[in-house]
Amino acid sequence: MSENSYEVKNRPKNIKEFLKSSSFWKPALGMLVGGTAGYLYYAFVGCSTGSCAITGNPLSSIAFGSIWGFVITKRPCSTC
Repeated sequence: MSENSYEVKNRPKNIKEFLKSSSFWKPALGMLVGGTAGYLYYAFVGCSTGSCAITGNPLSSIAFGSIWGFVITKRPCSTC
Protein backbone atom coordinates (compact mmCIF):
# COMPACT_ATOMS: atom_id res chain seq x y z
CA MET A 1 0.00 0.00 0.00
CA SER A 2 1.08 3.52 -0.62
CA GLU A 3 1.77 6.06 2.09
CA ASN A 4 -1.30 8.15 1.31
CA SER A 5 -3.89 5.39 1.19
CA TYR A 6 -6.91 5.95 3.38
CA GLU A 7 -9.48 3.47 4.57
CA VAL A 8 -12.93 4.41 3.33
CA LYS A 9 -15.86 3.58 5.61
CA ASN A 10 -18.94 2.01 4.10
CA ARG A 11 -21.65 4.61 3.68
CA PRO A 12 -25.33 3.77 4.14
CA LYS A 13 -27.09 2.96 0.88
CA ASN A 14 -30.52 4.35 1.72
CA ILE A 15 -32.34 6.43 4.32
CA LYS A 16 -33.28 3.45 6.51
CA GLU A 17 -29.65 2.39 6.81
CA PHE A 18 -28.63 5.98 7.51
CA LEU A 19 -31.19 6.35 10.32
CA LYS A 20 -29.88 3.13 11.90
CA SER A 21 -26.22 4.12 11.61
CA SER A 22 -24.05 5.90 14.16
CA SER A 23 -23.49 8.63 11.55
CA PHE A 24 -26.99 9.83 12.38
CA TRP A 25 -27.48 8.91 16.02
CA LYS A 26 -24.21 10.11 17.48
CA PRO A 27 -24.63 13.77 16.38
CA ALA A 28 -28.39 13.67 17.04
CA LEU A 29 -27.87 12.53 20.62
CA GLY A 30 -25.08 15.08 21.02
CA MET A 31 -27.45 17.83 19.93
CA LEU A 32 -30.16 16.58 22.28
CA VAL A 33 -27.80 16.46 25.26
CA GLY A 34 -26.28 19.82 24.32
CA GLY A 35 -29.70 21.45 23.97
CA THR A 36 -30.78 20.05 27.33
CA ALA A 37 -27.57 21.32 28.93
CA GLY A 38 -28.14 24.73 27.32
CA TYR A 39 -31.64 24.96 28.75
CA LEU A 40 -30.49 23.84 32.20
CA TYR A 41 -27.76 26.48 32.09
CA TYR A 42 -30.39 29.09 31.18
CA ALA A 43 -32.72 27.92 33.96
CA PHE A 44 -30.20 27.70 36.79
CA VAL A 45 -27.37 30.09 35.90
CA GLY A 46 -28.75 32.31 33.12
CA CYS A 47 -28.88 36.06 32.93
CA SER A 48 -31.33 37.66 35.35
CA THR A 49 -31.66 40.93 33.42
CA GLY A 50 -32.35 39.32 30.05
CA SER A 51 -29.69 41.41 28.32
CA CYS A 52 -27.19 38.57 27.81
CA ALA A 53 -26.94 37.37 24.22
CA ILE A 54 -26.89 33.62 24.85
CA THR A 55 -28.26 33.05 28.35
CA GLY A 56 -30.94 35.76 28.29
CA ASN A 57 -33.28 33.71 26.10
CA PRO A 58 -34.06 29.99 26.46
CA LEU A 59 -34.14 29.42 22.69
CA SER A 60 -30.70 30.89 22.16
CA SER A 61 -29.32 28.82 25.06
CA ILE A 62 -30.82 25.65 23.58
CA ALA A 63 -29.50 26.50 20.10
CA PHE A 64 -26.02 27.28 21.44
CA GLY A 65 -25.92 24.03 23.43
CA SER A 66 -27.18 22.02 20.46
CA ILE A 67 -24.54 23.46 18.16
CA TRP A 68 -21.81 22.61 20.69
CA GLY A 69 -23.23 19.12 21.09
CA PHE A 70 -23.07 18.63 17.33
CA VAL A 71 -19.54 20.03 17.05
CA ILE A 72 -18.24 17.81 19.84
CA THR A 73 -19.77 14.60 18.48
CA LYS A 74 -19.13 15.22 14.76
CA ARG A 75 -15.35 15.65 14.81
CA PRO A 76 -13.62 15.46 11.42
CA CYS A 77 -11.35 12.62 12.51
CA SER A 78 -11.57 9.94 15.17
CA THR A 79 -8.01 10.43 16.45
CA CYS A 80 -8.18 14.19 17.05
